[in-house]
Amino acid sequence: MRKVIASVFISVDGVFEDPSWSMPFWNAEAEEFAGAQLAAADALLLGRVTYEGMAPAWTARAEGADAGTERMNALPKYVVGSSTAAPEWNATFLTGDLAAEVTALKRQDGGDLLVYGSGRLVNALIEHDLLDELRLWTLPVVQGKGRRLFGEDSPVKTLRPVGTTVLGDSGAQVHAYVPLAAG
Repeated sequence: MRKVIASVFISVDGVFEDPSWSMPFWNAEAEEFAGAQLAAADALLLGRVTYEGMAPAWTARAEGADAGTERMNALPKYVVGSSTAAPEWNATFLTGDLAAEVTALKRQDGGDLLVYGSGRLVNALIEHDLLDELRLWTLPVVQGKGRRLFGEDSPVKTLRPVGTTVLGDSGAQVHAYVPLAAG
């Protein structure tokens, strides 16, 4: 059974929108961590907005690409939400019942289903108990404005910390959480 792993860049004040502000914290340790989680995945699960931002950026890097870029471009992508565009970048749009479609993907054999960004999707996965691990790349910056990952309408769920990875001397850390089992 596959796991759904969400990997989200977030500022200390909770902003995840347009993480271009994360680049000053990217270093060898971050690249190694990101490479390992990408290697463990055999598909991406993305929200439509994240897909529409990532697809042109990654396909533009295809020529003369490194192994990580080649892997990112080659992986199948499952995109939640409809789009007026035809699927590209190895994408399949999931337009039916989110819980049923993600449950079916999880039941397949294979590696992780990796979620990048995709705030509404992350919240929906948590609400439906479909998220197996949440990795918050907490970056030591206050954004002040922008969309926050969790808002007033986010589901109430208890998470258990399972580890922290310090990404060199940048001040960035990846905090990993799993849902606390009910009962």
